[in-house]
Amino acid sequence: MTRVAVLYGGISAEREVSLASGTQCIAALREAGFEVTPVDVSADLAGVIAALAAAKPDVVFNTLHGRFGEDGCIQGVLDWLQLPYTGSGVRASAVAMDKPAAKALLAAAKLPVCAHLVVTPEELEAADPMPRPFVVKPPNEGSSVGVTILRDGDNRRAAIAREWRFGPQIMVEPYIPGRELTVAVMGDRALAVTEIATHLQFYDYEAKYADGGSRHAVPAPIHPEAARQAMEAAVAAHRALGCRGVSRADFRYDDTEGEPGRLFLLEVNTQPGMTRTSLVPEQAAHVGIAFPALCAWMVGQARHGQ
Repeated sequence: MTRVAVLYGGISAEREVSLASGTQCIAALREAGFEVTPVDVSADLAGVIAALAAAKPDVVFNTLHGRFGEDGCIQGVLDWLQLPYTGSGVRASAVAMDKPAAKALLAAAKLPVCAHLVVTPEELEAADPMPRPFVVKPPNEGSSVGVTILRDGDNRRAAIAREWRFGPQIMVEPYIPGRELTVAVMGDRALAVTEIATHLQFYDYEAKYADGGSRHAVPAPIHPEAARQAMEAAVAAHRALGCRGVSRADFRYDDTEGEPGRLFLLEVNTQPGMTRTSLVPEQAAHVGIAFPALCAWMVGQARHGQ
């Protein structure tokens, strides 16, 4: 029987999300017939390594989200230990988590990314860096942590800058009207296009994880040409960043002047949420792949190194 150690929890702002993903994957992997050892990851790295040494896993199933879990850090530790693990390797993980660096690669691959600026908190406090509305976000967080839209008449800019706690840089993008789309990729296959709707101001952390915060429509009710472009772009982005296993590409779709509208690739998530109702498992179920089978496929794709 294949022994699988599931890493979950972690020390990022997304710890609670990771605990939910890990708990669901532990159950699914056991249902699929694996011998599973849960490892709740804390700041005690030596303790994590000791837990892995005791478990002697054939594969590590990584369900950590955010910094230290999907930015190449834990991937480097697992490479050092020569343990095969699910998801992308060090380089793809680090680049995808660094939004400006990822955008440079995606733009070089001729994918439809939007313009952006990187400013300091002091620069944002002093003046609008671009015409409103615009979006401010941390360059290296996930799950919309720290993301804010500043529209005309909003006087929060200086306060946001003074209270910034996500490092020395702030990424600024023009706000793109329209709809939120996402596409899951398994290996070299795009699964489907999901439209995400929310009654909140935008698809922020609360919309993603609070009960009733968002509604998913799969397949997305959009023009077939737009759906084709989104699926092609998701696979191309997966390849451009060097991802492996599962990834999820997030888009804005501006259809305000009619369909087919314009697609803008926002980012690629190399460690997407993995509860049964998360976006990737939801798309997998849509194409006939049950959650335990999805998790088993990820185990089969696991490896270490680049």
